[in-house]
Amino acid sequence: MNQKWDGSERRKSLREQAEAMVVSLSPDQISSQPAEILLHELLVHKVELEMQNEELRRAYSSLEEARDRYIDLYEFAPVGYITVSREGLITEINLTGSTLLGWERSKLLKRRFSQFVAQPDRDRWHRLFLNMMEHTNSDSNKHEFGLQITRADDSLFYAHLNCLPKMMKDGTDIAHRAD
Repeated sequence: MNQKWDGSERRKSLREQAEAMVVSLSPDQISSQPAEILLHELLVHKVELEMQNEELRRAYSSLEEARDRYIDLYEFAPVGYITVSREGLITEINLTGSTLLGWERSKLLKRRFSQFVAQPDRDRWHRLFLNMMEHTNSDSNKHEFGLQITRADDSLFYAHLNCLPKMMKDGTDIAHRAD
């Protein structure tokens, strides 16, 4: 049932299917007794709810599978993905990103990304970051540049950053990809 229907059409279809199931269970004609009519309506409604519940279970299972695929793609990507808040704090980072920086992921979250930018590039990073924040909603909002990054062992590496400012649900984050 991957079809997208509007609510009234969907309800009508489920009702028809439920009616067919209930009639097949009790083929006797329903008399005009109010109790029998009510019982019939309750049975139809019960069958409709069971069908809706099964549909919700399938949708939930599909969502779980999609989430698991996304997590695998994100976590094990060959590039580092880092999400930085408007305040410059790391809010998300994948395994490759934490490996590039040489830190455990838990120790990177809520730390300033700028502290990992090598000293000679920090002013440039600050200007670029402020510029990205000002132009978050512009059409040409993708920014690419290179920076030297400091690892946990104080070694340096040159990273190419592809930054795509995105307003998250809470309206605070910007996404970066480090190659």
